[in-house]
Amino acid sequence: MGRPRQFDEQQAVAAACGAFWSKGYEATSTQDLCEATGLGRSSIYNTFTSKDHLFRRALAHYADTMTARQLALLGEEGRSAVEKIRALFEVVIDGEMENRRLGHGSGCFTVNTVTGPAADDPGVAEILAKDLERRLGAFRAVVEEGKRDGSVRSPRDPAGLAWYLSSVIAGMRVAAQSGADRAALEQIAAAGIDALGR
Repeated sequence: MGRPRQFDEQQAVAAACGAFWSKGYEATSTQDLCEATGLGRSSIYNTFTSKDHLFRRALAHYADTMTARQLALLGEEGRSAVEKIRALFEVVIDGEMENRRLGHGSGCFTVNTVTGPAADDPGVAEILAKDLERRLGAFRAVVEEGKRDGSVRSPRDPAGLAWYLSSVIAGMRVAAQSGADRAALEQIAAAGIDALGR
């Protein structure tokens, strides 16, 4: 009978998430994962089997955590739909500013993955597809709510506007990675809100 694990597996996944998020799948070495998690190589491979498996666990953790925060904001009572969307944009901008390194934002782990080679892995693609489906569903629901409460006056279809909101957020994150500061990101967000009010 083996010795029981002396670490919190979820904490290790969260720590690995940070390493993969900042460096990407390709550039993250086993040593990087050891340093991030505080685990030895044998513990990492005994628990997570492979770097690929740990990457999928880290990506799923990020997607679940971030999407849950977005859905919570979009589901808050007492605000119009556009106010909820504006609050979501503010949270995205705050996150980019908090995680800024050397004048550049951290971007989004899922966006970084979608545009990288790891997206070719079927397991990774499935995580990304499920996360996108959840977010698009939430965006569509808040747009439909906005059409009912009058805060979204765009004649565009809610499904198309859901994709638009997803694209604005992804664009803000990529812009932050490219060096856009808070003022620039706020301008992008404001333009996104303006498009909903037409």
